[in-house]
Parts: sequence; C-alpha cells; structure tokens
Amino acid sequence: MNLNKFNKNKKPLEFKQIAPNMVTSGNLLCGLFSIMLVLNNHLLPAAWLIFCAVIFDGLDGKVARMLGGGSQFGLEFDSLADLVSFGVAPAVLLYQADLRGLYLIGVIAASFFALCVALRLARFNVVHIPGPFQGLPCPAGGLFVASFVIASVKIPGLIMAGILFFTGLLMISSIPYANLKKLTNKSADKIKCLIFFSLLAVSFIYLKSMAPLFLFSLYILGGLIKFNWGEWLLKSDYIEKEELKNK
Repeated sequence: MNLNKFNKNKKPLEFKQIAPNMVTSGNLLCGLFSIMLVLNNHLLPAAWLIFCAVIFDGLDGKVARMLGGGSQFGLEFDSLADLVSFGVAPAVLLYQADLRGLYLIGVIAASFFALCVALRLARFNVVHIPGPFQGLPCPAGGLFVASFVIASVKIPGLIMAGILFFTGLLMISSIPYANLKKLTNKSADKIKCLIFFSLLAVSFIYLKSMAPLFLFSLYILGGLIKFNWGEWLLKSDYIEKEELKNK
C-alpha cells in the first residue's frame, strides 16, 4: 500500500469541522470531572457539573450549524459525550448519594439507568423522527436525577432506586416529549414565552435549590399527560403552516 499517496489525498480538517467537536469535548469533560468529584465525595459540585455539561451539549449543535461543519463523526462523538455526562455521571452520583446502602439493588438501579441512556442515544441516532422527542431526552433524565442532590432531598434508597428505574424506562419509551428546537424569534409566541420565563424566574427566586427538581418534574409530567411545552410556546399560525407542510 502506497502510504505517501494516501497522505497526499487526505485533506486536513478545517476549523469549522473541529470547532463543534471542541465544544462537545467540554460536555464530555464536565461528565468526567463530575465522576472524579463523586469519587472524592464532593457531590454537590459534581451535580452542578452535569448541569454545565448540558450547556456544552446545546452549544455544539448551534456552532456546527453556524459554521456549516456538522458531520457524522460529530454526531457519534456527541452521543458518546452524552452517555458519560447524562448516563454514567448521574448514575455514579446517585449511587454514591443514596444507593450504596442497598448493595446489589443499588448497583442494578444505577446500571439500569446508564444502560437506558445508552439505548436511548443509539435509538436516536438510528431512528430520528422530526417533531417531539420519542421518550424522555437523556439530558433531561440526567439533570432530573442530579436535581435530587442539588435540592439536598433525602429519599430512602429503595424509593431513589425506583425513581432511577422509572426515569430509565421513560427514556426508552415512545412517550412524546417537548422539543424546543423550533423556537425562534419568528415562531415563538412572545406572551407565552414571557409566562414561561417568568415561571423559571419565580421558581429560582422562591424555591432556590429546589427549583431544578421542580422544573424537571414538570417537564416529565408534561410528557405523561401529553402536554407539549414546545408546541404551546409556538404561535398558532406557525403551527398551522407546519401542519400544511406535512400534509
């Protein structure tokens, strides 16, 4: 095999291809640092690092679209980062916080949660249906369970194990969950968005550390009762146009 010929034909990666993956690396590193903090029994900063990971998870796609540098490699790398940050890290965090005393049951509950995240991500990469998410998104699932540590809520181990099992099942289910990606300046209903952000602000002002747990509980409940936050925040005429396009 002529290696020189191969090297000549190989094009160097452009910045627009590297930049999104650098942002995704921030997601992965937040998950890794979270696990390291848990191993040193620093649970609260470990939980907040999972929240930091979701910032990078949201930014990498925007950077890729802005620069036009999206790729299959970036999609796979993003899934691997999500598995660490929203699957393994929350599982290790909750095991250390609430499940250690359950021994094998705690291990199974934490492992089941991480496994469901892996299955959810694999399904998303292979079968991606436009519109609402099919099943609870992994970042929402990871942030939901991490919120118990942030809220300093002391829950019996068996109940926490049940919450992990239930959240895992929601992620691999087909229950539709709100997708906010269609929200733009043109499509968003300004009054409803004002109500939505007011709810966020009031929650953090009055509930403080309990706010993330309250808000993610509402999101999970929304899927169970078939209330789509994403569609509710859109203008009615925008929804009608989208429905006409799909016909």
